[in-house]
Amino acid sequence: MSNQNREAIKASLIYGLHDRPPLGEAIFAALQHLIAIVVSIMTPALIICSVLGINAADTSYIVSMSLLVSGVATFIQVKKIGFVGSGLLSIQGTSFAFIGVLIAAGKSHIGAGNSPESALPLLFGLCFVGSFIEMICSRFIKPLRLLITPLVCGIVVTLIGMTLIGSAVKSCAGGQTAIDGFLNGSVPASVIQNNLLLAFIVVATILIFNSLNNRWIRMSSIFVGLIFGYAIAAIGGRVDLSAMPVSSWVMVPLPFKYGFNFDISVFLGIALLYLVTLVETIGDITATSLVSGEPLEGDVYLERVTGGVFADGFNSLLAAVFNTFPNTTFSQNNGIIQLTGVASRYVGYFVAGFLTILGLIPYFSGLATLMPAPVLGGATFLMFGTVAASGIRIIATQHIDRRGTLILAVSMAAGLGVSFEPALIKALPQSLHGMLSSGIISGGLTAIVLNFALPGSPAEYLQAKPADVSMRPEVE
Repeated sequence: MSNQNREAIKASLIYGLHDRPPLGEAIFAALQHLIAIVVSIMTPALIICSVLGINAADTSYIVSMSLLVSGVATFIQVKKIGFVGSGLLSIQGTSFAFIGVLIAAGKSHIGAGNSPESALPLLFGLCFVGSFIEMICSRFIKPLRLLITPLVCGIVVTLIGMTLIGSAVKSCAGGQTAIDGFLNGSVPASVIQNNLLLAFIVVATILIFNSLNNRWIRMSSIFVGLIFGYAIAAIGGRVDLSAMPVSSWVMVPLPFKYGFNFDISVFLGIALLYLVTLVETIGDITATSLVSGEPLEGDVYLERVTGGVFADGFNSLLAAVFNTFPNTTFSQNNGIIQLTGVASRYVGYFVAGFLTILGLIPYFSGLATLMPAPVLGGATFLMFGTVAASGIRIIATQHIDRRGTLILAVSMAAGLGVSFEPALIKALPQSLHGMLSSGIISGGLTAIVLNFALPGSPAEYLQAKPADVSMRPEVE
C-alpha cells in the first residue's frame, strides 16, 4: 500500500490509533465490538463441554474463564507491554480452530474408561504446552510462511469448518442423547422435529437480520438470533432456571483448577493448529494495520506483527492456566473499525474491561450454559459453514495449477475420509491413533507434506505483499 493510500485511509478515520475519543463515544464503539464477539467467545467452550459431557457447573466456569481471559488478553494485545502485543485495536477471543482436535483428544481419553471431567487437565495441558510453539515461532515468521502457505492454511480452515458441521447438526436435533433415543425408540420423532424447528428459527432469524441494509443490525445478527431462539425456548418451558449452575455472585479464577496432564500422542494436532493460528494472526494484524491507516511494511509493521503473534501465544498460555481454551485475534472487529471510523486502541481498553466484568459474573455464563442445544446448534450451523466458506475463499485466492490441485484433492480426501470413517483409525498402530484422531490433523499434515514433497516450490509466497496474508475466517 502506497503512502498516499495509507494517508487517505487515515484521513477517513474519525479517531486514529493514538487518538483518545470522548468517554461516551469510546464506550459506544466498545459495545459494538462486544456485541460482535461475545457469542463467538463463549461458543467454543459450550460446544467442547457439551460434546464431551462436562457437567453444567464446570461448563459455566470454563465459559466464564473464556470471557475473563479474553478481556485480559485484549488488554495485553492493545496495551503492548514491552515487546508483547501489537499495540493496535486487536481484539482477542477464544479460537474456533481447536474445537475438533480438542474434542477428539477428549473423546479418546474418555473412551479409555475415564470420566468426562478427567479429560479437562489433558485438554488444558495440551493447550499450555502448545502455546510455546506460537511464542517461539513468532521470532521466525518469514520461514514459517513457507511452511504454512495460503493453500495449506485454506485447506486446514476449510476442514475445520467441514468437520465441525456434523456436531452442529447433532445439536440442532437436540444432541447425541436425543438422536440415540430416537434411534432406539425412546424419544418420539416429534421431539426431534421440534428441536429442528427451533434450530431453523435461529438460522432464519440470523439470515433475515444479516440480509438487512443496516450495518449494525447485520453485525449483531448472530447475537440477536441466539437471544430470539433462547426466548422462544424459555417461553416453551425448555429453559430451567432452577438448574442455574451458580453458587456465588463472583466467579473466582483459579490457576490450574482441574490440574495438569499431557499426552504426546495427541499433541501433534494442537501443534499444527498453533502454526496455522500464527499465520492467520499475521493476516489479522495486517488487516488491522490496513484499516487503521498504519504501515504494512518496515520496522514498525514487523514489530507489531512479531509482538502480536507472541501475545497470541502468551494469551493462549494464560487461557490454559486459567482453565479455558486457546485465544486468538478476531477478524470481525476490523470490519467494525471500518464502519465506525474509530481505530483508537484506547477503545480496546473498554472492550477488555467489559469482557473481564462479564467473566466475573457467573450468572451470565450460567444463562449461556442453560441454552438449549438446538438454539446453539442453529447458530453454530451457520458459524461452521462460514468457517468452511472462508477456507474456500482463501484457497480461491491462490493460483491452483496441477500441483495445487493434487495437494488440495489428496488433503481434503484424507481429512474428510477420517471424519467420515473414524473407526478405520483403530486398524492402524496405536502410536498413530492420536496423530490421526481428526480430519483436521490428517488433512493438514497431508497438505504440508505434499507441499514440500511434490515437484515445485512454494517459495514464491515469500515474495507476497503483507496484505496478501489476511486469511482469517469472518466468524471465529
